[in-house]
Amino acid sequence: MKALQKTAISAAAVALLASLSTVAFVADEPAAEVEVSPITANVSVVSDYRYRGLSQSNFKPAIQGGFDYAHESGFYIGNWNSSISWIGDQYGPNGGFSGKNAAGTQVSAPIEMDFYAGFKKELIGEGFASDFGFLQYYYPTSGIPNTGGYTANPNTSEVYAAQNFTFGPVTGFAKVSYAVSTLFGTVNSTGSYYPDLTMNYDTGVWGLALNGHVGYQYVAGNVKNGSTNWVASLPNGTTNSSLYSYTDWKLGVTKDFGAGLSAAVAYVGTNAATALGAYSYSSPSGKNLGKAGGLISLTKTF
Repeated sequence: MKALQKTAISAAAVALLASLSTVAFVADEPAAEVEVSPITANVSVVSDYRYRGLSQSNFKPAIQGGFDYAHESGFYIGNWNSSISWIGDQYGPNGGFSGKNAAGTQVSAPIEMDFYAGFKKELIGEGFASDFGFLQYYYPTSGIPNTGGYTANPNTSEVYAAQNFTFGPVTGFAKVSYAVSTLFGTVNSTGSYYPDLTMNYDTGVWGLALNGHVGYQYVAGNVKNGSTNWVASLPNGTTNSSLYSYTDWKLGVTKDFGAGLSAAVAYVGTNAATALGAYSYSSPSGKNLGKAGGLISLTKTF
């Protein structure tokens, strides 16, 4: 009986030592790398949707979101969307180009849908990714009325090239976008371009980063002179460049809460010109859509 008990205890000891050695072996092994998904998604709520300094939602809140697929080769494709009001405002009863579509109903496009694809790779060195791509802005309207050639379809196609950079806590990019179609409903504006510079500084304190941006929207072409619109009062030869081109800027702070959640506050503005006492980019109530103002946003990435 004692012999059996001793044998059993010995067997148990051997098993325990074997299990401990296995645990030790596993502990010494490097942790398995977490596989990073090539698909990411994001959703945001903003107090005002500003694009290139101009309000797209008439200074009202907007909800936004999209997704991206990035292949290890550098190829990427994605979609981003936001609620807007500027098209419905422009063709509404108090807009600059009042009118109804062929069906006799009011023109509207409550959403902006952006589709893009490109190639992004660290061609120069680590932290210096070069980015080349194509972006299609699509506005599902209910039909644009005939304005006698004063407006164009708002759908816009751009190609772009950007160079990202990293210098310690400073990151950012320089980018140039070029319109290969008319630009956001402006007639004769193919060939417009937008160079811009964005920089971020990671303070290393409380997850705060400082943000800065400056850009210049050049609008190519000539406005149409006629007898049924305020444009008729402009001097002959007035160009889109002199009427619609402008510089925009932004200063802000971003707070990273972790787990893909961040918040930002910013102050943005433009030097968009005026024409005949009215703003070049105005709301139905006559407000300057490019006036300086504060923004608040909350973003979650997945």
